[in-house]
Amino acid sequence: MPDALPLTGHNVGGIAADRLRSIVERIERLHEERKALSNDVSDIYSEAKSAGFDVKVIRALIRVRAREPAEVEEQETLLDVYRRALGM
Repeated sequence: MPDALPLTGHNVGGIAADRLRSIVERIERLHEERKALSNDVSDIYSEAKSAGFDVKVIRALIRVRAREPAEVEEQETLLDVYRRALGM
């Protein structure tokens, strides 16, 4: 059996090793950044909770704010209709 091909160099086994390494490293960095951001968001939710805010409601507000206004209005209208139909 031939020895394993080295993983360094420009082209290994038809694969541009340097380009592949660059892509993998960029993805890894983004995963690290996402984890750090996630920790920051968790810290802010903890801060909100300690200030007496309801974190579930804050999360719901953030979901609503991320949607299109027309979509939010349509859903709120339907929710109101359904509530009235149930006598709420």
